Amino acid sequence: MNIGDVAERSGLPAKTIRYYEDIGFIKPRRSTNGYRHFDEKELHKLAFIGRARSLGFTIEDCRSLLALYEDKHRASADVKRIAKQNLEEIDAKIEGLKAMRETLSHLIQECAGDDRPDCPILKDLGRD
Repeated sequence: MNIGDVAERSGLPAKTIRYYEDIGFIKPRRSTNGYRHFDEKELHKLAFIGRARSLGFTIEDCRSLLALYEDKHRASADVKRIAKQNLEEIDAKIEGLKAMRETLSHLIQECAGDDRPDCPILKDLGRD
């Protein structure tokens, strides 16, 4: 398969696939003209990484998860530890977003939104 085929089948942009090659996730064969040739194994790895990234795992987490996936003697506890850490990071981001939403909602309620120049939103943004 060429990079276009793999991009379509994996759901990843070609640019991302090239990046994953650069950082060593995949190693497609090269033809004499320099074109990449992907087999099913690379396609599977790309789909795996794409799914992991969609769940918020970092590149390094993906590297660890991929290594664990390929290790038939792995301990599921190692996988669970990585997933739990990711979940904790997601929960922290959610809490941060909730706080941002609460602050912004309050500022919007305080703003008259009329023709006067006084605006609590700008006042808050401009404070030191």
